[in-house]
Amino acid sequence: MSLISGIIFGLGLAVSGMVNPAKVQAFLDVAGAWDPSLALVMGAALVPSFIAFKWLPQRQKPLFADQFQLPTATQIDARLLIGAVIFGIGWGLIGLCPGPAIASLAYLKVESFIFLAALLGGIGLARLVSAKS
Repeated sequence: MSLISGIIFGLGLAVSGMVNPAKVQAFLDVAGAWDPSLALVMGAALVPSFIAFKWLPQRQKPLFADQFQLPTATQIDARLLIGAVIFGIGWGLIGLCPGPAIASLAYLKVESFIFLAALLGGIGLARLVSAKS
């Protein structure tokens, strides 16, 4: 099920244009040549998420797993805010976030592999800094 879900997710990213950095940057350019089409993509993603989270409490367990894997953190702290700012800056500068970047590897573009290397390096650096604190 994970593979099927991943394939559907990747196809959705490709069809919606979220793997195209220029389209993402045009969406973020609200003061210039703004392209609002990705707002529709994000809005459309909220509909099944909303339905699923309303339906989840009624179920004892997921269809294809032994238990639900829901987040437990409820506090907004400096670490979360700093991570969100770094993520947002990276998304704005590059026009990709991790999901679309991984999906864009299918196009075999050098930029996608450079992004993936930087992503993995950032993850490693974050783990190193987190382990020291």
